[in-house]
Amino acid sequence: MTIRATTDIASLLPGAACHSLAIRLDHGFDSERARERLAEADMQTVYGGAKLWTTRVHARAAAPEAQRRRAAEATRPIRAGVAPLRAVLLHYDDGQDLILVADRSRIPLPSLRQAATLLTSENPTSGAALACGILQEPAPDTGRRDALRPAWGLPDHHDVSLTGWTSLKLALESGIDRTSLTGATALTVARYSGDEAVRLGTLDPAEHLEPRVITLKTHEGQDVSELLARAGVRPGERTDHEPLPSVGIIHTKEGQEEYEPSLAPVFPLTLRVTERADGTLDATCRFEEAAVSRTIAEQFCSYLVRVAADLGVRTGPRLLTDVAPLTGETARDILALGGLGTMAPSSGSSGGAIHQRFAKIAGMSPHATCLTAGSTQLTYQELNIRAEICAAGLRDVGVAPGDLVGVCLERDADLIVVLLAVLKAGAAYVPMDTRHPVDRLRYTAADAGLRVVVTTLDTFPAPDGAVVVSPAEVTQRGTASPSPEPEHSADSGASTAYVIYTSGSTGRPKGVVVPHRNVIALVEATTADFRLGPDDTWTLFHSSAFDFSVWEMWGCLLTGGRLVVVPYWVTRDTDEFCELVLTERVTVLNQTPSAFSQLLNAGQLHERESALRLIIFGGEPLDTRMLETWYARRSPASCRLVNMFGITETTVHVTSHTVTPKDVASGSRSVGKPLPGWHLSVRDRHGRLLPPGATGELCVGGAGVADRYLGKPDLTAERFVHDPLTGELVYRSGDQGRMWPDGTFDHLGRSDNQVKLRGYRIELDEIRAALIDCGGISAAAVTVRQDDPANPASRRLDGYVAAADDTLDLDAVQARLRAVLPDYMVPSTLTILTEIPLTINGKLDKTRLPDPRTAATRFPAVSAEVAPQTSRVALADPAATIVRIWSAILKTEVGLDDNFFRLGGNSLMVVQAIAALRTEGLPKVSSTEFYKNSTARQLISLVQQLTEASP
Repeated sequence: MTIRATTDIASLLPGAACHSLAIRLDHGFDSERARERLAEADMQTVYGGAKLWTTRVHARAAAPEAQRRRAAEATRPIRAGVAPLRAVLLHYDDGQDLILVADRSRIPLPSLRQAATLLTSENPTSGAALACGILQEPAPDTGRRDALRPAWGLPDHHDVSLTGWTSLKLALESGIDRTSLTGATALTVARYSGDEAVRLGTLDPAEHLEPRVITLKTHEGQDVSELLARAGVRPGERTDHEPLPSVGIIHTKEGQEEYEPSLAPVFPLTLRVTERADGTLDATCRFEEAAVSRTIAEQFCSYLVRVAADLGVRTGPRLLTDVAPLTGETARDILALGGLGTMAPSSGSSGGAIHQRFAKIAGMSPHATCLTAGSTQLTYQELNIRAEICAAGLRDVGVAPGDLVGVCLERDADLIVVLLAVLKAGAAYVPMDTRHPVDRLRYTAADAGLRVVVTTLDTFPAPDGAVVVSPAEVTQRGTASPSPEPEHSADSGASTAYVIYTSGSTGRPKGVVVPHRNVIALVEATTADFRLGPDDTWTLFHSSAFDFSVWEMWGCLLTGGRLVVVPYWVTRDTDEFCELVLTERVTVLNQTPSAFSQLLNAGQLHERESALRLIIFGGEPLDTRMLETWYARRSPASCRLVNMFGITETTVHVTSHTVTPKDVASGSRSVGKPLPGWHLSVRDRHGRLLPPGATGELCVGGAGVADRYLGKPDLTAERFVHDPLTGELVYRSGDQGRMWPDGTFDHLGRSDNQVKLRGYRIELDEIRAALIDCGGISAAAVTVRQDDPANPASRRLDGYVAAADDTLDLDAVQARLRAVLPDYMVPSTLTILTEIPLTINGKLDKTRLPDPRTAATRFPAVSAEVAPQTSRVALADPAATIVRIWSAILKTEVGLDDNFFRLGGNSLMVVQAIAALRTEGLPKVSSTEFYKNSTARQLISLVQQLTEASP
């Protein structure tokens, strides 16, 4: 992967267009005669007024100083607008050096050598004869050297001093020839860039003036001999519009004179290779400091030498996969940079399990408030007692240590009591959201083999023989027949704490089994850095079925803080949530970037005094540029913003990075360094370790790696793999990323068909499978679009279906999807196509999918009143205002009977719509009321009623 250079190389490094000859002369050289020859009329015409300059080097100058002066003159480029040749004579006590520097496009190497002959020979060719061998006009485009800078170069773009170039010497083994070095360069670039087809630049001044390009395929399944055969092919000419590759090779041969084919890198990273008389190679790497950091260049060259040596060993058939993997001390250094060997700081006060640590905190601070849920407030002692009673009730209904217990409750005090009680009973909880479709609840309960489910739903689809009880019933049983808490083994931290189900690529969710010790490790790894403690107030904002809630609940309760449970409808209303944050004096707030985007313009958060000191982003990638509004109103010192990367399978969080205004300005994608106890590395598709700078799959090891997928041994073996380099189990995340030389990581998106939407991890294949199961659909595709790059709330799912016939009922399709998928997985739009467009390789061709907002069959429900007419008629307020607001947010014309959610609306857009209504001076509409009145006509009627009822 490469990005286009912002400036051309010639303007930044003019030496890229120049070359030089340095010739050693004795004292017999007649400089005056040479000066006269250069002054001849014919030669003045050719060289544009070039002169021979003489410089005396002080007699006492040591040899190293003389060499430095020689090198300095030989590498000093010609300025634009002056003669195309500069001739300098360096005069020492023991000899002289003639240095000729020329514009390569006007004076190629043969002509430069002729000029040297003219000045140094006793009987030189006449100036007129020499003139015919010199280019009189510059070749087209020679003043420009546009090039692609490597994304893996990782320079410090904030260091304005990086405008020069640096050279590194390569220690090549004697068996390496030109072909094997070319093949090794291509293979090294392929492993750094992740691209199998590699474009290499090449320049041989003896054969052509301008750089040329050779394209090499480095498919890892091919034989070494095939790559070497391709590496020996002559390069093709470069078209005028084609940029130079980021890496190239300049070839020269050893001669009597010292020849520099380019005084600065022709390519951002240039290998200068000289073939000696004995056939061995001498190589130097030159690189632009503005394109490649020194650390990356050194590592690149070190790895290149290893690959070249390995390719140079001709031992019969070998695959490229087996060539020079990173092992040994080099691998250990890279792994250590990624956190291997770090340990989470232990508080020394925790037990082996979550509930044991909670009980100790309750014993130390029994009267401290730990839970606020509406009008309910519980101290640590009260919560601990309630949980013990509930645990006794669970044991009374048959829960035994090691069981999985389903918990499907609203966000309230009972939820926290029951989850803690399940752990106290020695069991593990399986959280489910009360708003999940019945089919998903049924599948989760059956797949987990639940024998007990705690819920307030009257119609929970429990498996046959399962016990379904409410929190009140469990508490009643526990009060009537209390039983002692079961004894736990010394290694109770190894037992399962919870199983959370995530979206699955097979069309069904999969359960992730997480032990107690992982959660304890997460808390201990973050407590000191985040200064978590009894003075903090947290919010439980997220569903218990979303693993962000694990961090919110236990991060707070295991550090002595107070947890404020946020009701579902409050999470959907920006004004109400902001009021809660302010009145409850919340200090630690956890948000997905999509949800936080709604708070950025909330006036009360900026206008009123807030207790917020720490905001943590997680659940989905953060576009740091969205925080420009935040830092425009608040000082970075007033509240710390932290971006954390993590996965359910690695216990919520893996890394942390404090976001600064500098990150916002640069659009940084950094997720920081791994937490103590976690380690992170970048691997290629074969699981091989990649060096800093290279893009690959992020693999996580250490304290947070979950046990397995529940009941899925094959999938577990595929994703939880034994790593021979570390000797540990690591999780293959499927996320793309890269490591920087300082050990920080960038998150670069997904490598598969998985996306993050409003914090939820979604397998698009699960939605696709659900679409095909609807009947009447022969093929389907699902994509993610974001209409407004600056607004995460505009990100949505678009579904496309190929119908078996033209009678497909899209209303019925969407109704079926809502019955089997959570709301956040139901596509906002559905479009009927005659067929799903595919690439030549049989993959989905997203470029040929129509925009669903212009497709005739784009929405499941089409209004009887044509939207364009509706939006233009003179509707009375508030009707015109509501239609206008909806049209702007949904980016489509809206009819009176159109449904907000059928037109692509989502929960975040609801927040925007409510805020816009208030801005227009209309009465406050709660999120609950909005959901219950989701057509334009219904909402207009509601607003009119509220207006009439207001004083």
